[in-house]
This record gives sequence, structure tokens and C-alpha cells, in this order.
Amino acid sequence: MEAALFSLPSSSSHSYPFSLKSHFNNPFITSHSNSHLKSRPRTLTIRSAISRTKKEETVETVKQQLEDCYLLAGISYKGLTVKQFQDLRAQLPETTKLLVAKNTLVLKAIEGTKWEALKPCMKGMNAWLFVHSEEIPAALKPYRTFLREKKLEENDFTGGVFEGKFYGPDEFKVLENLPTRAEIYSQLLGSLKGPASAVVGTIQAPARNLVMVLKAYVKKLEEEGGSQ
Repeated sequence: MEAALFSLPSSSSHSYPFSLKSHFNNPFITSHSNSHLKSRPRTLTIRSAISRTKKEETVETVKQQLEDCYLLAGISYKGLTVKQFQDLRAQLPETTKLLVAKNTLVLKAIEGTKWEALKPCMKGMNAWLFVHSEEIPAALKPYRTFLREKKLEENDFTGGVFEGKFYGPDEFKVLENLPTRAEIYSQLLGSLKGPASAVVGTIQAPARNLVMVLKAYVKKLEEEGGSQ
């Protein structure tokens, strides 16, 4: 058996091209500098995976909120405090959900859908109102009241999509003044009792109004049949 012989340094001032430390690594001793360098990439990888997961969850949440959604509106939330957001959420109807999400993630969720018309308001800092009710004015009124009471008129609606059409900030009054269900029912009943021209006028109304009118008429007939 051959044995390798290593010469140990003496007290003389000779220099050696190697040392025992460089040739033998102690498995029970960890270098602080090396462990620090090794752990950094691992930490960054974990953080990146968490960030990517959160983004995917946000996109999925937006998609879920779009189901049975009648109106998607953006609001400017720059400068609003956490407390103000909590107060606002408490004032909204149960059918209206408020979600904070980056424009890029919302845009990814609505891509290829009728909600893609919302692109013009993908600027600045937005929060998003998902209205799951046909009563659009009732859903928007709490936010308008909130702005007035908190003197936050600058945090107005940045845009919205209703029935596939985009409404800018200057057009939001149209949505806020849509007739309620009760008003449409009243209009229908008045038309049925009035001249034929009034009925024609009702039928020529927007598709949403016509559908609600027909539903009301069917319900009326069912109630009359049940009472006989």
C-alpha cells in the first residue's frame, strides 16, 4: 500500500503551494460566507414562486367575480386609507364586491371576454366594483355618497363596462340614472293600458328593459291565473 507523504511547514520562511486546510474539508464545519451565498438564490426562488402564486390567485378571483356580473367599474383609490376602504365596503350592497388588484392582472383576467372593453381605464391605481345585480343605480349610489361625505370627489369612477359597452367617467351619470326594476314594471303596466303606440315605444327600448318588461308581464299573468 502506498502512502502519500505531506510535509508540514517548519519555522523557516519557506512558502508552500498548498495547505492541509485547502486539501481536507471538515464536514462538521460550515463556512459562514459560503452558506450565505448558497441560501440567497434559494430564498429568491421561494419568494418568486409565492409572488407568482398570488398573481395567479388574483386573476382567478377576478374571473370568478365576473360570473353573473352585470357591471364592472374601476374607481381611483389613490390616497384612500385602509380605514376608508373598510368603511366603503361596509356601505356597499351584498351584491356588490370591491376588489383591489393591479391593472395588469385584471386585464389578463378579462382578455378575450366582453369585459375587455374596460381597457381604456387601465391607468393609474384602480380598485374594482363587481355588480352582481340588475339594479345598477342602487349599486353605484353608495360609492357616490361615500365620495361626497369624505370629500374625495377626485377619486371618481375611472370607467366601467355594462352590456359590453365602455362608459368613461363623463358617461357614468347614464348608468347612475338607469330606471329601476319598479319603474320599468310601472312603465310596462302603463303601456299595456294605454294606446298601441306606447307599447311599441316600450318594445323599442334597450334590450335590458325589454327583457325585464317581458318578465314582469309573465309574472303578472301568473299572479292573475293563480288568483282565479
